[in-house]
Amino acid sequence: MFLDHPSISATNSQTEPDRIERLDRVYGYAMALADVDGDGGFVDKLTQVHDHKGTLIVFWHDAPSEVQKGYWARAWASKVGDGTTTVVHEF
Repeated sequence: MFLDHPSISATNSQTEPDRIERLDRVYGYAMALADVDGDGGFVDKLTQVHDHKGTLIVFWHDAPSEVQKGYWARAWASKVGDGTTTVVHEF
């Protein structure tokens, strides 16, 4: 079992706890996409996932591939996410 998951945070999470719940779902979605692709190194590259006023910011230890960035774009654009492709990658 993998125990070193990235931290999950959101702006205004104290007054809007649903933001953290949404990020948990989006994280699971992105992880599932990576798993289906057999991308076992995906989770090892992540450090933090943050929602800043509807913009998903993904922080990485190592630079992600375009496919890995796509996992987040798909997850964030889905019904479990924000419904947009506003994703920023920091590494």
